[in-house]
Amino acid sequence: MKNEKEIRKVKCVDFTFDGQGLAKDDNNRVVFVPSLLIDEEAEVEILYKKKDFDVGKIKKIFSFSKYRINPKCPCSTSCGGCSFQNLDYSKELEYKKKVAIQTLSRIAGIDARGANIYGMEEPYYYRNKIQVPFGYDKQKRLVYGFYKIKSHDIVPITECAIQSKEHVEILKTIKDLIISMRLRAYDEDTGHGTFRHVLIRVGKVTKEVMVVLVVKDAKFASRHNFVKALVSKCPNIKTVVLNENPRKTNVILGNKEEILYGPGFIYDYLLGVKFKISSKSFYQVNHDQCEKLYSLAIEKAALKKSDTILDAYCGIGTIGLIASKNVKEVNGVEVVEEAIIDAKNNAKINGITNCNFVCKDASEYLIDKKFDCVFVDPPRKGLDTNFLNGLIKNKPEKIIYISCDVGTLSRDLSILKKDYEIKSIDFVDMFPRTYHVETVVNLILRK
Repeated sequence: MKNEKEIRKVKCVDFTFDGQGLAKDDNNRVVFVPSLLIDEEAEVEILYKKKDFDVGKIKKIFSFSKYRINPKCPCSTSCGGCSFQNLDYSKELEYKKKVAIQTLSRIAGIDARGANIYGMEEPYYYRNKIQVPFGYDKQKRLVYGFYKIKSHDIVPITECAIQSKEHVEILKTIKDLIISMRLRAYDEDTGHGTFRHVLIRVGKVTKEVMVVLVVKDAKFASRHNFVKALVSKCPNIKTVVLNENPRKTNVILGNKEEILYGPGFIYDYLLGVKFKISSKSFYQVNHDQCEKLYSLAIEKAALKKSDTILDAYCGIGTIGLIASKNVKEVNGVEVVEEAIIDAKNNAKINGITNCNFVCKDASEYLIDKKFDCVFVDPPRKGLDTNFLNGLIKNKPEKIIYISCDVGTLSRDLSILKKDYEIKSIDFVDMFPRTYHVETVVNLILRK
């Protein structure tokens, strides 16, 4: 006999850190419910139970939040890419600010209640980069899209409310070509098939488009005819790169690449500086909010023409090159060699001569030189312990800390605040409709 589904009535009282509804049932038991908004009452089906909470899905909503809106995206509740397609954007910003302030207070003992949050006027169609898997559904039909929440099942997409509109048109063309040319997508279970992922980048200012075809075997049949047909149908494509990834892995890009069409890169502009972008370059996905973020960071730094600055975790040199006109010298450091090559090329492209980019561990680089200001924009794991210790020993007058994870930021600030005064904290919504938020912290050395 089948187990009957457990149905409960709950009321949403808050959001979890990742934007799920935090609800409670009649016995005060916590139930996490995706897409349920604060103050809404609903009937939910319990999917599974943990020690301290249960997880459910909405069956019926009895009372709706006045901040609920109709989502632009038909896949908003299934694909796992967004958390807040159904929430009024002003309330989304309030929630993100609240969570960030609470995290800074809880972990670092920092009061950030006076912080500003900078959102978008139109929080849709902002992503200039997409990477999606290709595969087959249960009916063996070719699909592409995003993975369902906590699974490797592909949710097919025909449109996406946060991606650039050019992405979806190109993906549809690629799917049609795979079918018409009798090619195969990669099957994770059997290891057979060719097409694994497709990555697309679009220059917001230049409108240049790069397509990266991630395949199991670079020598697949009719590859040149495939690319010729793709470019003919999508003439806005400037370059096509073939990336070979034969490994059984969740890592999307392989190590070997071949340029099949065009120069193998595209250009774009940030705050008037031209950047060359390759398939593996780190380049912020939200162009307009990135300009806000970097403008804010440079403004807070109050740079002088006599300053020597360090751009740690510099990537392709974006912050350092943009700030270079305001200072005497920029030093960029990064452990990824390809990124440093790109940074040097970007300096040359823009005729900027006061920037030095070095492939080295940032903690070692701090030993050799004194800096007036250090910009740090680390990955989600935050600052490396050795770098953090080196930063404290180096004692630059100013540190501008840009963070994509308020938890690791709070951990690092709890150490830095002993030697540095926190002058300001601001939040920038780089990823509308998701639960992520960027933070800019201005630190001044205590006298």
